[in-house]
Amino acid sequence: MSVITISREFGSEGDAIARKVAQALDYHFVDQKFIGTILTQYGYVEFDKEFSSLPTFWERFDAQREKQRDVMANMLNQVIQAVAHHGHVVILGRSGFEVLGGFADVIHVRLQAPFPVRVGRVMEQQGLSFEQAETAVKKSDKTRVAFVEEFYKIPWDSIHAFDMVLNTGKISPDLATNWLVDIAKVPVSSFEIDKPTTDSIVVDRILAETVSEVLNCDHAHR
Repeated sequence: MSVITISREFGSEGDAIARKVAQALDYHFVDQKFIGTILTQYGYVEFDKEFSSLPTFWERFDAQREKQRDVMANMLNQVIQAVAHHGHVVILGRSGFEVLGGFADVIHVRLQAPFPVRVGRVMEQQGLSFEQAETAVKKSDKTRVAFVEEFYKIPWDSIHAFDMVLNTGKISPDLATNWLVDIAKVPVSSFEIDKPTTDSIVVDRILAETVSEVLNCDHAHR
């Protein structure tokens, strides 16, 4: 596999698993920070703020803001496609599973866990009270659902968008990591040969160069 996209619930250990998979495969790791770096270079400095906030009822009828968000979403899609075209990457979040849904050399993974398990992990990892952790998990879930369903018009909990769905409440992060590493090593020819691969994606030359530069810079500092 040239690309692995990982969608995760807050508290499912998805971030740690994604990083471990990238390290084990010697792949580039692409997350919110990386995407933000690229978008900032293109003038989208408000991207993280815009996409981490839920629009109010009246903002949904603001044509100017809707247009602005559509432009940002289009640019996000272009960056994800450019990253995939570069190859050998693990993409964490940002709806990579939807943007790259039609390619044979991409494996889409969803990591989740029962709500109480996730709250307990957030309590332990961030030193929060039960109430604080519960609020944080609920807020994160609400934001992610809104992002996926509003901009990509697909249900957040749809399993059909993924090749593998893992419950990290039962499957340990180490085992999940090992499974993903093994899958990534399977030749593309063993899968859907009737679909295109990511090297067929047409990417703007300047964007491709920018993505490659940042990817290689981050990789060198790992």
